[in-house]
Amino acid sequence: MMENISSSTSEPNLLSAIGSPADLRKLPKEQLPQLCAEIRQFLIAELSCNPGHFASSMGAVELTVALHYVFNTPYDRIVWDVGHQAYGHKLLTGRREAFKANRKLGGISGFPSPSESEYDTFTAGHASNSISAALGMAVASELHNDQPRRNVVAVIGDASISGGLAFEGINNAANTPNNLLIILNDNDMSIDSNVGSLNSYMAHLTTSRSYNDVRYKLYQALRKMGVVNERSKGSIMRFNNSLKSLLAHQQNIFEGLNIRYFGPFDGHDIDSIVRVLNDIRDMKGPRILHLRTVKGKGYAPAEQDPAHWHAPGLFNPETGERAEGKPSSEPKPMKFQDVMGQALTTLARTDQNIVGITAAMLSGTSMATMQAEMPHRVFDVGISEGHAVTFAGGLAKDGLKPFVAIYSSFLQRAYDHIIHDVAIQNLPVTLCIDRAGLVGEDGPTHHGAFDLSYLRSIPNMTVGAPSDEQTLRDMLYTAASTPHGPMAIRYPRGAGRTIPPFPPMQHATPGKGRVLAEGDSDVAVLSLGVTEAAEAVRMAAEQNGIKATLYDMLWLKPLDNSILHEVATRFRRIITVEDGCRQGGFGSAVLEWLADSGFGNVEVKRIGIPDRFISQGTPAQLRQICGIDAESIRRAIVNQNATL
Repeated sequence: MMENISSSTSEPNLLSAIGSPADLRKLPKEQLPQLCAEIRQFLIAELSCNPGHFASSMGAVELTVALHYVFNTPYDRIVWDVGHQAYGHKLLTGRREAFKANRKLGGISGFPSPSESEYDTFTAGHASNSISAALGMAVASELHNDQPRRNVVAVIGDASISGGLAFEGINNAANTPNNLLIILNDNDMSIDSNVGSLNSYMAHLTTSRSYNDVRYKLYQALRKMGVVNERSKGSIMRFNNSLKSLLAHQQNIFEGLNIRYFGPFDGHDIDSIVRVLNDIRDMKGPRILHLRTVKGKGYAPAEQDPAHWHAPGLFNPETGERAEGKPSSEPKPMKFQDVMGQALTTLARTDQNIVGITAAMLSGTSMATMQAEMPHRVFDVGISEGHAVTFAGGLAKDGLKPFVAIYSSFLQRAYDHIIHDVAIQNLPVTLCIDRAGLVGEDGPTHHGAFDLSYLRSIPNMTVGAPSDEQTLRDMLYTAASTPHGPMAIRYPRGAGRTIPPFPPMQHATPGKGRVLAEGDSDVAVLSLGVTEAAEAVRMAAEQNGIKATLYDMLWLKPLDNSILHEVATRFRRIITVEDGCRQGGFGSAVLEWLADSGFGNVEVKRIGIPDRFISQGTPAQLRQICGIDAESIRRAIVNQNATL
């Protein structure tokens, strides 16, 4: 039965009267539970018809209200990690009416964005950065001697805190004078279920409130008496923590780092959260507040299946029926990620050396397909992309064939690991780069715009970009069956154009492209992984009578030298098309080859993502803005032909 979170019709509508956190702070504390219910009601109504990140924001409502109620935002800083849980924050900071355009072209971002609001203190979209950023703000406030004291709060989830950057930030916080408050929003979930020993540890960590109260009061009394000071504080804390661990038979990892720990507390008890925040708000030194929450809180379907309700798409708010989940008898193309998952599983059945790795994205990358059949050969390492790549390097060093499935924008975090731990040793690690190119509504933190340019400069690296599902399958077959060093195969978000079944997989020679359309004009189109190029060539022939020749290059590195030589000697006008940034990408590689080969007289027009960060919108809208949709490419063909 659906949980009823509606407020009584006789009660005033509190949310509609809040234009900023200053309005929130005027409410009596007794009305905060009603406000939380109204926020959840608003989110259910809006996100059912305008999809977004649902379950995380539902689970963080009380925390969000309490933070803005206790702290003087925006003077006090709240730094959100990832930002999946920040929808309530947006509603309370003047963006309630704008929320109808959440994640839409020209609307507000689905993540905190400093360019959008002064309440969004730092860019959020990738996990584990909040502690480091908030610590920087806290130290800056100390150096500026801000008066009154500026409080800085980092809000981080139990999955994000497992990331290496979070621990680097915690370690620095423990050894740098600051008053940072870290709030651990512990819902025992990331997108898929959390993994690792740290998650198990967080699930059992306890500390009594009475103990913390006595400890704090005793410390203040000893300071007034001159028995302890800031210099001796660390030694006292270490002794205290050791004694506590002995008595409790439990070691507190945070207090072991000299960071005060409070909790865990019920993250849905608004009265308790407000009281605790008021109690610890003005304490000196770094401290962490541990809150236990339920992802999807207040909406029964999301509570029961938080993984699928992380970003559920369209749904019926009354029944919880998701539009995406409706069965269809009509055959349709598969998503590229599912093509990868099925193909890799097929290959792994006959090759025991194939192993799969992902970083907290089992379902998102479809690595779950192989895991369901071969759980001992698939490794979900959590939000640890750098570790995933180095771990793969270790596996490859001793004879295995690791396939690492990570979103393009998240793989950026592992760049040094790709170079240092894989490429230098020329290890056979295959990077399955999901969500390459423009991904749509998640915006600039999630577009896979840079992988082509940041990978092509690495020695020993092979880079493939299939434009269709069967070519993706063939490249995976090649990676599994042919000795090679590091190989990257990048493919877009969403469905392809081919309805299964697929033909058997076969070898795809690296550095070997293909001709998709022969033309009689003096314009050649060189495309890398852009399906719209074929449609554009067809449109130019039908609408304008211009028959351009289309080459699907397939590989960025190595380039097909024979095709480039043919094009350079046969055509005077070349158009390169890529779903990646123009700077340093495929078009740049073609220009470099032409210059190095003495073909400087060939005119090249490069089509790709321009030199700026692209906001949110549908993929079709963003391709049009960037000029890589079929119509824009058609116009480029016509314009190039007109200059001959």
